[in-house]
Amino acid sequence: MRNLVSMKELSVAQIHALLNQAQAFRDGTASTLKNKYMVSNLFFEPSTRTKMSFEVAERKLNLEIIPFDAGFSSTLKGETLYDTVKVLESIGIDILVIRHEQNNYFEELIDRVKPIIINGGDGTGNHPTQSLLDIYTIWEEFGTLQDKVITIVGDIGHSRVARSNADALTRLGAKVRFVCPPGWQGEFEAFNNFDEALEDSDVLMLLRVQHERHDGKTAFSKEQYHQMYGLTLERERKMKKNAIIMHPAPFNRDVEIASELVECDRSRIFKQMENGVYVRMAIIEMILKGRE
Repeated sequence: MRNLVSMKELSVAQIHALLNQAQAFRDGTASTLKNKYMVSNLFFEPSTRTKMSFEVAERKLNLEIIPFDAGFSSTLKGETLYDTVKVLESIGIDILVIRHEQNNYFEELIDRVKPIIINGGDGTGNHPTQSLLDIYTIWEEFGTLQDKVITIVGDIGHSRVARSNADALTRLGAKVRFVCPPGWQGEFEAFNNFDEALEDSDVLMLLRVQHERHDGKTAFSKEQYHQMYGLTLERERKMKKNAIIMHPAPFNRDVEIASELVECDRSRIFKQMENGVYVRMAIIEMILKGRE
Protein backbone atom coordinates (compact mmCIF):
# COMPACT_ATOMS: atom_id res chain seq x y z
CA MET A 1 0.00 0.00 0.00
CA ARG A 2 1.69 3.17 -1.23
CA ASN A 3 -1.11 5.65 -0.40
CA LEU A 4 -4.60 5.49 1.07
CA VAL A 5 -7.19 7.57 -0.75
CA SER A 6 -10.17 5.20 -1.04
CA MET A 7 -11.46 2.06 0.65
CA LYS A 8 -11.63 0.43 -2.77
CA GLU A 9 -7.82 0.30 -2.75
CA LEU A 10 -7.81 -2.05 0.23
CA SER A 11 -8.35 -5.79 -0.02
CA VAL A 12 -10.29 -7.60 2.68
CA ALA A 13 -6.98 -9.10 3.86
CA GLN A 14 -5.44 -5.63 4.20
CA ILE A 15 -8.46 -4.38 6.14
CA HIS A 16 -8.14 -7.29 8.58
CA ALA A 17 -4.39 -6.62 8.90
CA LEU A 18 -5.14 -2.99 9.80
CA LEU A 19 -7.75 -4.05 12.37
CA ASN A 20 -5.27 -6.42 14.00
CA GLN A 21 -2.53 -3.78 14.05
CA ALA A 22 -4.91 -1.21 15.53
CA GLN A 23 -5.79 -3.73 18.25
CA ALA A 24 -2.10 -4.32 18.90
CA PHE A 25 -1.51 -0.60 19.35
CA ARG A 26 -4.53 -0.40 21.62
CA ASP A 27 -3.06 -3.24 23.70
CA GLY A 28 0.18 -1.30 24.14
CA THR A 29 2.41 -2.64 21.37
CA ALA A 30 5.06 -0.09 20.42
CA SER A 31 5.74 1.03 16.88
CA THR A 32 8.61 -0.71 15.08
CA LEU A 33 9.32 2.07 12.60
CA LYS A 34 13.07 2.40 12.16
CA ASN A 35 13.38 5.85 10.61
CA LYS A 36 12.35 9.37 11.51
CA TYR A 37 9.64 10.67 9.20
CA MET A 38 8.12 14.09 8.67
CA VAL A 39 4.39 14.54 8.19
CA SER A 40 2.15 17.51 7.46
CA ASN A 41 -1.63 17.68 7.80
CA LEU A 42 -3.21 19.78 5.05
CA PHE A 43 -6.81 20.49 6.05
CA PHE A 44 -8.64 22.82 3.68
CA GLU A 45 -11.98 22.11 5.39
CA PRO A 46 -12.81 22.43 9.10
CA SER A 47 -11.99 19.41 11.23
CA THR A 48 -11.68 18.59 14.89
CA ARG A 49 -11.77 14.79 15.19
CA THR A 50 -9.89 13.75 12.07
CA LYS A 51 -7.15 16.37 12.28
CA MET A 52 -6.51 16.02 15.99
CA SER A 53 -6.75 12.22 15.82
CA PHE A 54 -4.09 12.14 13.11
CA GLU A 55 -1.84 14.45 15.10
CA VAL A 56 -2.08 12.26 18.20
CA ALA A 57 -1.46 9.13 16.10
CA GLU A 58 1.58 10.77 14.50
CA ARG A 59 3.01 11.78 17.85
CA LYS A 60 2.53 8.26 19.22
CA LEU A 61 4.52 6.98 16.21
CA ASN A 62 7.26 9.55 16.93
CA LEU A 63 6.77 11.33 13.63
CA GLU A 64 7.86 14.95 13.29
CA ILE A 65 4.80 17.07 12.53
CA ILE A 66 5.38 20.08 10.28
CA PRO A 67 2.49 22.52 10.88
CA PHE A 68 0.37 23.68 7.95
CA ASP A 69 -2.41 26.26 8.18
CA ALA A 70 -4.49 26.52 5.02
CA GLY A 71 -5.75 29.94 6.12
CA PHE A 72 -2.21 31.32 5.99
CA SER A 73 -0.87 29.34 3.04
CA SER A 74 -0.05 30.42 -0.50
CA THR A 75 -3.23 28.74 -1.71
CA LEU A 76 -4.86 32.07 -0.79
CA LYS A 77 -2.61 33.64 -3.42
CA GLY A 78 -3.78 31.20 -6.07
CA GLU A 79 -1.23 28.41 -5.62
CA THR A 80 -2.69 25.08 -6.73
CA LEU A 81 -2.89 22.05 -4.47
CA TYR A 82 -0.41 20.26 -6.72
CA ASP A 83 2.11 23.09 -6.42
CA THR A 84 1.62 23.25 -2.65
CA VAL A 85 2.36 19.53 -2.43
CA LYS A 86 5.43 19.93 -4.65
CA VAL A 87 6.71 22.63 -2.28
CA LEU A 88 6.33 20.31 0.69
CA GLU A 89 7.95 17.49 -1.28
CA SER A 90 10.91 19.75 -2.06
CA ILE A 91 11.56 20.50 1.61
CA GLY A 92 11.48 16.83 2.56
CA ILE A 93 7.99 16.00 3.85
CA ASP A 94 7.39 12.22 3.75
CA ILE A 95 3.63 12.00 4.41
CA LEU A 96 0.74 14.32 3.65
CA VAL A 97 -2.69 13.88 5.22
CA ILE A 98 -5.06 15.96 3.11
CA ARG A 99 -8.68 17.01 3.48
CA HIS A 100 -10.07 19.00 0.57
CA GLU A 101 -13.49 20.16 -0.61
CA GLN A 102 -12.86 18.87 -4.15
CA ASN A 103 -13.98 15.32 -4.89
CA ASN A 104 -11.06 13.10 -5.93
CA TYR A 105 -8.51 15.89 -5.44
CA PHE A 106 -5.88 13.16 -5.11
CA GLU A 107 -6.11 12.14 -8.76
CA GLU A 108 -3.76 14.98 -9.74
CA LEU A 109 -1.24 13.90 -7.07
CA ILE A 110 -0.98 10.11 -7.19
CA ASP A 111 2.08 8.93 -9.16
CA ARG A 112 3.16 12.55 -9.68
CA VAL A 113 4.51 13.39 -6.22
CA LYS A 114 6.84 11.58 -3.83
CA PRO A 115 5.11 12.06 -0.45
CA ILE A 116 2.67 9.43 0.75
CA ILE A 117 -0.91 10.70 0.40
CA ILE A 118 -3.50 9.77 3.03
CA ASN A 119 -6.99 11.05 2.32
CA GLY A 120 -8.58 12.78 5.29
CA GLY A 121 -11.76 13.34 3.29
CA ASP A 122 -12.52 14.61 -0.21
CA GLY A 123 -15.70 16.56 -0.83
CA THR A 124 -18.62 14.15 -0.84
CA GLY A 125 -16.46 11.31 -2.16
CA ASN A 126 -14.26 9.30 0.22
CA HIS A 127 -13.27 9.14 3.88
CA PRO A 128 -11.27 5.90 4.20
CA THR A 129 -9.83 6.46 7.66
CA GLN A 130 -13.29 7.15 9.10
CA SER A 131 -14.55 3.99 7.45
CA LEU A 132 -11.72 1.96 8.97
CA LEU A 133 -12.33 3.27 12.47
CA ASP A 134 -16.04 2.55 12.05
CA ILE A 135 -15.23 -0.98 10.94
CA TYR A 136 -12.83 -1.43 13.84
CA THR A 137 -15.49 -0.24 16.31
CA ILE A 138 -18.04 -2.75 14.99
CA TRP A 139 -15.44 -5.54 14.87
CA GLU A 140 -14.37 -4.75 18.43
CA GLU A 141 -18.01 -4.91 19.54
CA PHE A 142 -19.16 -8.09 17.78
CA GLY A 143 -15.95 -9.89 16.82
CA THR A 144 -17.10 -10.03 13.19
CA LEU A 145 -18.93 -8.05 10.55
CA GLN A 146 -20.33 -11.11 8.82
CA ASP A 147 -24.15 -10.91 8.56
CA LYS A 148 -24.38 -7.84 10.78
CA VAL A 149 -27.19 -5.48 9.76
CA ILE A 150 -25.87 -1.93 9.58
CA THR A 151 -28.37 0.84 8.93
CA ILE A 152 -26.97 4.21 7.91
CA VAL A 153 -29.41 7.07 8.46
CA GLY A 154 -29.30 10.67 7.31
CA ASP A 155 -27.83 12.85 4.60
CA ILE A 156 -26.69 9.93 2.45
CA GLY A 157 -26.19 11.73 -0.85
CA HIS A 158 -23.70 14.21 0.62
CA SER A 159 -21.87 11.72 2.84
CA ARG A 160 -18.34 10.54 2.08
CA VAL A 161 -18.67 8.36 5.19
CA ALA A 162 -21.66 6.53 3.69
CA ARG A 163 -19.84 5.97 0.40
CA SER A 164 -16.68 4.62 2.01
CA ASN A 165 -18.59 2.37 4.39
CA ALA A 166 -21.04 1.03 1.81
CA ASP A 167 -18.26 -0.60 -0.18
CA ALA A 168 -16.07 -1.84 2.66
CA LEU A 169 -18.76 -3.13 5.00
CA THR A 170 -20.41 -5.07 2.19
CA ARG A 171 -17.14 -6.73 1.22
CA LEU A 172 -16.65 -7.72 4.85
CA GLY A 173 -19.97 -9.56 4.87
CA ALA A 174 -22.27 -7.02 6.48
CA LYS A 175 -25.73 -6.14 5.22
CA VAL A 176 -25.76 -2.38 4.66
CA ARG A 177 -28.92 -0.36 4.10
CA PHE A 178 -29.78 3.31 4.03
CA VAL A 179 -32.54 5.51 5.41
CA CYS A 180 -33.03 9.12 4.35
CA PRO A 181 -35.60 11.65 3.20
CA PRO A 182 -36.72 11.29 -0.42
CA GLY A 183 -34.18 12.82 -2.78
CA TRP A 184 -31.29 12.57 -0.28
CA GLN A 185 -30.15 9.07 -1.27
CA GLY A 186 -27.66 9.98 -4.00
CA GLU A 187 -26.79 6.85 -5.97
CA PHE A 188 -28.06 4.48 -3.26
CA GLU A 189 -31.40 2.78 -2.78
CA ALA A 190 -32.87 3.85 0.53
CA PHE A 191 -35.82 3.46 2.89
CA ASN A 192 -37.78 6.64 3.53
CA ASN A 193 -39.31 5.26 6.73
CA PHE A 194 -36.81 4.96 9.58
CA ASP A 195 -39.06 2.71 11.69
CA GLU A 196 -39.20 0.03 8.97
CA ALA A 197 -35.43 -0.47 9.24
CA LEU A 198 -35.01 -0.08 12.97
CA GLU A 199 -35.81 -3.20 14.92
CA ASP A 200 -33.49 -5.75 13.29
CA SER A 201 -30.44 -3.46 13.00
CA ASP A 202 -27.26 -4.42 14.85
CA VAL A 203 -25.76 -0.98 14.23
CA LEU A 204 -27.49 2.34 13.71
CA MET A 205 -25.03 4.74 12.12
CA LEU A 206 -26.41 8.27 12.11
CA LEU A 207 -25.13 11.02 9.82
CA ARG A 208 -25.11 14.78 10.25
CA VAL A 209 -27.37 16.85 8.02
CA GLN A 210 -24.82 18.77 5.96
CA HIS A 211 -26.58 22.11 5.76
CA GLU A 212 -23.55 23.67 4.06
CA ARG A 213 -24.05 21.34 1.10
CA HIS A 214 -27.77 22.15 0.94
CA ASP A 215 -26.95 25.86 0.60
CA GLY A 216 -28.28 26.23 4.10
CA LYS A 217 -31.78 25.16 3.09
CA THR A 218 -33.60 21.90 3.81
CA ALA A 219 -37.24 20.90 3.70
CA PHE A 220 -37.26 20.23 7.45
CA SER A 221 -36.97 22.20 10.62
CA LYS A 222 -34.68 20.64 13.23
CA GLU A 223 -37.70 19.42 15.15
CA GLN A 224 -39.33 17.88 12.06
CA TYR A 225 -36.14 16.10 11.04
CA HIS A 226 -35.68 14.69 14.53
CA GLN A 227 -39.20 13.27 14.61
CA MET A 228 -38.98 11.75 11.13
CA TYR A 229 -35.34 10.68 10.77
CA GLY A 230 -33.69 11.20 14.14
CA LEU A 231 -32.96 8.59 16.78
CA THR A 232 -35.54 9.57 19.37
CA LEU A 233 -35.88 8.08 22.82
CA GLU A 234 -38.91 6.14 21.60
CA ARG A 235 -36.99 4.64 18.68
CA GLU A 236 -34.06 3.70 20.90
CA ARG A 237 -36.40 1.60 23.04
CA LYS A 238 -37.30 -0.44 19.95
CA MET A 239 -33.70 -1.34 19.10
CA LYS A 240 -32.33 -4.88 19.47
CA LYS A 241 -30.97 -5.70 22.89
CA ASN A 242 -27.30 -5.61 21.92
CA ALA A 243 -27.52 -3.09 19.07
CA ILE A 244 -25.20 -0.09 19.17
CA ILE A 245 -25.37 3.54 18.09
CA MET A 246 -22.65 5.18 16.01
CA HIS A 247 -22.08 8.61 14.48
CA PRO A 248 -18.99 9.95 12.68
CA ALA A 249 -19.63 13.39 14.26
CA PRO A 250 -19.92 16.26 14.61
CA PHE A 251 -23.42 15.46 15.77
CA ASN A 252 -26.36 17.79 16.28
CA ARG A 253 -28.09 16.98 19.53
CA ASP A 254 -31.85 16.60 19.21
CA VAL A 255 -31.62 16.60 15.43
CA GLU A 256 -30.13 13.30 14.25
CA ILE A 257 -29.89 11.97 17.80
CA ALA A 258 -31.64 12.76 21.06
CA SER A 259 -29.26 14.48 23.41
CA GLU A 260 -29.88 11.86 26.12
CA LEU A 261 -28.63 9.11 23.77
CA VAL A 262 -25.26 10.61 22.83
CA GLU A 263 -23.59 9.01 25.86
CA CYS A 264 -26.06 6.23 26.65
CA ASP A 265 -24.96 2.63 27.18
CA ARG A 266 -25.60 1.79 23.54
CA SER A 267 -23.59 4.70 22.19
CA ARG A 268 -20.14 4.11 20.75
CA ILE A 269 -19.76 7.66 19.43
CA PHE A 270 -16.86 8.65 21.66
CA LYS A 271 -15.41 5.14 21.40
CA GLN A 272 -15.20 5.71 17.64
CA MET A 273 -13.12 8.81 18.28
CA GLU A 274 -10.84 6.94 20.67
CA ASN A 275 -10.44 4.10 18.19
CA GLY A 276 -9.55 6.55 15.45
CA VAL A 277 -6.14 7.17 16.98
CA TYR A 278 -5.16 3.48 16.92
CA VAL A 279 -6.56 2.93 13.43
CA ARG A 280 -4.68 5.91 12.03
CA MET A 281 -1.51 4.70 13.72
CA ALA A 282 -2.01 1.34 12.00
CA ILE A 283 -2.54 2.97 8.60
CA ILE A 284 0.55 5.16 8.85
CA GLU A 285 2.71 2.32 10.13
CA MET A 286 1.57 -0.12 7.43
CA ILE A 287 2.37 2.37 4.68
CA LEU A 288 5.74 3.37 6.12
CA LYS A 289 6.79 -0.23 6.86
CA GLY A 290 6.15 -0.96 3.20
CA ARG A 291 8.60 1.79 2.34
CA GLU A 292 11.24 0.50 4.77
